[in-house]
Amino acid sequence: MGSAKSSLREMVEHWLAPDPATGVRVTEFRNRRSRHECYVCVETLGATGPVALFFFRHQDGAWRIFPPNRQRPAMRATYNAANF
Repeated sequence: MGSAKSSLREMVEHWLAPDPATGVRVTEFRNRRSRHECYVCVETLGATGPVALFFFRHQDGAWRIFPPNRQRPAMRATYNAANF
């Protein structure tokens, strides 16, 4: 399943397959725009008990079950032979 084109609802249905009678509920939500952090914890009742998953919003707008890579400081250097 290409998660880049999926909404959060589609991801929840794909990964948790909730029973329509039981439904799902959001147990945790965080949206820190200053730190570019957004995640949702969704829970449903499965056959063996409660099941919960975290869904993370990536910079491309897609929801995935793994967190995005953190931005790290980076340096770049280029070599231009014409200047030497």
